Amino acid sequence: MQSRDKFFIGNEWVSPSSTQTFEVVNASTGELVATAPEGANADIDAAVSAARTAFEYGEWANSSPSDRAEIMERFLAALVKRGEELAQTVSTQNGMPIGLSTAFEAEYSAGLLQYYTEGVKNIDTALDIRPSQMGKETQVKKVPFGVVAAIIPWNYPVTLAISKIAPAMAAGCTLVIKPSPGTVLDSYILAEAALEAGVPAGVLNWVAADREVGAYLVSHPGVDKVAFTGSSAAGRLIAETCGGLLRPVTLELGGKSAAIVLEDADIDAFIEGAPMACLLNNGQTCFAGTRILAPKSQYKQISEAVADLASTMVIGDALDPETQMGPMASKLHRDRVEAYIVTGKTEAKLIAGGGRPKNTPQGWFVEPTVFTDVANDAVISREEIFGPVLSIISYEGEDEAISLANDSEFGLGGSVWSADSEHALKVANQVNCGTVGVNGYVPSIGAPFGGVKASGIGRELGPEAVDSYQSLKSTYIMS
Repeated sequence: MQSRDKFFIGNEWVSPSSTQTFEVVNASTGELVATAPEGANADIDAAVSAARTAFEYGEWANSSPSDRAEIMERFLAALVKRGEELAQTVSTQNGMPIGLSTAFEAEYSAGLLQYYTEGVKNIDTALDIRPSQMGKETQVKKVPFGVVAAIIPWNYPVTLAISKIAPAMAAGCTLVIKPSPGTVLDSYILAEAALEAGVPAGVLNWVAADREVGAYLVSHPGVDKVAFTGSSAAGRLIAETCGGLLRPVTLELGGKSAAIVLEDADIDAFIEGAPMACLLNNGQTCFAGTRILAPKSQYKQISEAVADLASTMVIGDALDPETQMGPMASKLHRDRVEAYIVTGKTEAKLIAGGGRPKNTPQGWFVEPTVFTDVANDAVISREEIFGPVLSIISYEGEDEAISLANDSEFGLGGSVWSADSEHALKVANQVNCGTVGVNGYVPSIGAPFGGVKASGIGRELGPEAVDSYQSLKSTYIMS
């Protein structure tokens, strides 16, 4: 894998303003695989200027839906062509098992772009004409916000980038995209696809930078809207900045979701679905149901089944197709997850995992870990660990299960498991979160995704995402 030495700004490969670089490490081996430039404030200035010029003086914002769709179709074709490269690059950087990165980072992200490409074709450009009480009529139309600062995390770098890029492009916005330093290489592949597709200069710009420079981007006077995915702590800081600037912001933040296993659930079906609902991407997933709520009458049976699942998952190199559980994304993050496991051992009973797998002497691996006899107010029940650590909490009666699920500062995802889907749906409707699954959990491209409480503000995915990149403008026709 080759190192990079430029940023993508205004459809050109631009030299950075400083000599600082990021090191990109293979999460499965700990080996250095590449370096990439680290952005400074001057690089952000250049990228925002390119995006601002494209929005104010280019044709993109005022182009017809069909014209935007044509360019987005070419972008989609270029993205699909690079699917295998994207999957391998992401798996190398953050440890996502290659089967998952193929399904999500390559295929799901392409599906996202296709969804909004088709959607922009159907945008109704006709003015909404409304009666006016003080004149002839009022014309109401949707207009793009302008320049969007899109800040992308490391866990699903391609999917979460496209979830912002696609609806923003459909709306007519231009973007400055800041990828995470740990997963910067995939952004170059996306930029190459955009260049090949003929996306107009300045519509998409990429600059990798640290948190300090990211904060500069959020507060930049040339930015009209911020879209961020990341931790709740970082989200609060961004919300504070945007609140002071009266700047629109979408925040997709953390979670501590509950998987409620009802007494009438098929336990085998739950165990089959748990890797996706509770342990997806090595547990490095914001909506993961890491609090498993089990009825007292079946607590031992469910706990043993979850422990057996955790103990039999195939752990290994993220690029191995047989791997079910890869490494943590970085040494720093592995150390963070292990610190939570140490805390968990003082709060609950460890019944599976808890250490580093013996067959992986290199890389940032943590065994899938299961705790029982966990109180809902324990640290490992309250805080987002963002790793393969499950807490099994007992309940007696569905009212208590719902109360425990809702007793969290977060409200992003969750799932309810029952042999009777209508029964599960009745319980799911009482869980206070932005999304919930019945007998499984997979986000749908066509439905809004996001959280309540500390899990965020606003929604991504679905047609609603396009609305979040537009404002309403009323023109009063007096005579």
